[in-house]
Amino acid sequence: MSFTTGGLFHRESVRLVPLYLDLGDWDAVRDKVLAENLLQTRTLNTLKRVCYEVISRLRTLTRGELAFLLEASHQEQAYLLWLAVCRRYRFIAEFAVEVLRERYITLKSDLTYEDFDSFFNQKSEWHSKLDEITPATRGKLRQVLFKMLREADLLTANNMIHAAMLSPKLLELIHQGSRREVLYFPVFESDVKGMKR
Repeated sequence: MSFTTGGLFHRESVRLVPLYLDLGDWDAVRDKVLAENLLQTRTLNTLKRVCYEVISRLRTLTRGELAFLLEASHQEQAYLLWLAVCRRYRFIAEFAVEVLRERYITLKSDLTYEDFDSFFNQKSEWHSKLDEITPATRGKLRQVLFKMLREADLLTANNMIHAAMLSPKLLELIHQGSRREVLYFPVFESDVKGMKR
């Protein structure tokens, strides 16, 4: 549940990927970022925290996905970074499938804080660690998750669910991994079939 740091980290991610493709090693990327403050943070602690978070997400992407991230449109990059977040955090992946997509395919077009709270309470019945999270941290998790959804353009500013428009290339990359990962996005099965053409 360490995703309380920041949001989607779009700019930072796009900055680190070429370094990785050049160096071929995430530890070397981390060392270079920390030595040269490549993310231009004000404090070393912030730099370490953001760098760790961005790298932990980017590590979930394949080399092909990372290469595509550099050539993709801004929107495709955001979708790919959302995919990385879902791979990194099971809690977010389950929220994406069980709440975001479920609301979308049942034609409920909004997503509320109450939806998050209900999901969180349901999960805490099965995962006692969630009960240990303070109300303040829980509020922060909710705030950051909604921020990421907006940054990925999956949620509008007034919390309306925005359908994902996955390009054929992005769908192909997703399907090379687990076909189920398309469920992290608010799309209908019929739309996915149409997007492949």
